[in-house]
Amino acid sequence: MRAFLYIVVVALASDAVRCLYLPGAEFGGLRSSASSLSRFARVRRLPRPSHRVIDPNEDCFLVTSDEGELFFKSPSDEPSVCGIYMIAEPDKKIEVVFNYLDVPCDNGGLVAWMDGWELNGQVWPADSWDDDRLVESCDKRPNRKLVSRQNAALIQYRVPAQGKGFAVTIRHVRNARPCNVMLFGTEGVFTLRNHGETGNCTLITVSPSTVQVLDLNVGQTAKKGRLLELETGTIHHCTKRGLPDHVDIGGASGLDHTKMEVFDSLCGLDSNEARRASLIACEDTVARLVSSGKYHNSITLAFTPLSLDDIEHADLICGLNDL
Repeated sequence: MRAFLYIVVVALASDAVRCLYLPGAEFGGLRSSASSLSRFARVRRLPRPSHRVIDPNEDCFLVTSDEGELFFKSPSDEPSVCGIYMIAEPDKKIEVVFNYLDVPCDNGGLVAWMDGWELNGQVWPADSWDDDRLVESCDKRPNRKLVSRQNAALIQYRVPAQGKGFAVTIRHVRNARPCNVMLFGTEGVFTLRNHGETGNCTLITVSPSTVQVLDLNVGQTAKKGRLLELETGTIHHCTKRGLPDHVDIGGASGLDHTKMEVFDSLCGLDSNEARRASLIACEDTVARLVSSGKYHNSITLAFTPLSLDDIEHADLICGLNDL
């Protein structure tokens, strides 16, 4: 994935949706807005800089895969809330250092780091929330490096004091055992693994996609005791069969993949690449690996964008059950 810097402009009907906070919509200590905002509506590409001054009139929703330094200085006393959505390669974590922070608390100023992304009240990854994933600051900067557990992180900020602001340095560091992975506007091949541990690992693409399973080894390779492995082929509808280790393929109408609509759940041992692809017409395409901890599970998937011509023939179109 080539490095990119996206400016995201979001429109709801004819009115610009400026950003996130909404009184009453709360997760942790952070309040979010954009009650009907579920999509990045328009994206434009910018050259890659090593440092950048954020213009809140254009960069309120900033999605970036760049490393380097970002500066923000509030141009007014308006209590606008904006976000820096950071994303890296699948095998990277995101490290953020606040070089300085001058945001008064007494007039409602706040800067919040989140390990993951939040949009429209939905959080990703949603399976593993804990309070350490949210760090809120004003008056003084965090005194440590903030490092995400996956390749996506977020800074939300509200600075209602002219001339006040902050500066951060963003670095991408190696993640030796990626579990949750976000792909943003990309295509390619990725292997999702549980590394023999209990829990869920998720790959999410922020777009409708075609999903091709290239290699499957789920619920078959025991951590101890079995040396001979026989290919079972792909087993479908594994959750209905009561098999605890499986991969859910489907989509979601937002970042919360725990609310995903599942097209199929797969398990078994199958190295045959000649499988029919799944066409997922949802805002986000999701592959979720569910592991009991008894097996070394892995699945290799190829993702490509779903063309407009294929949407009417999609295997799963999210939201049809709500009509």
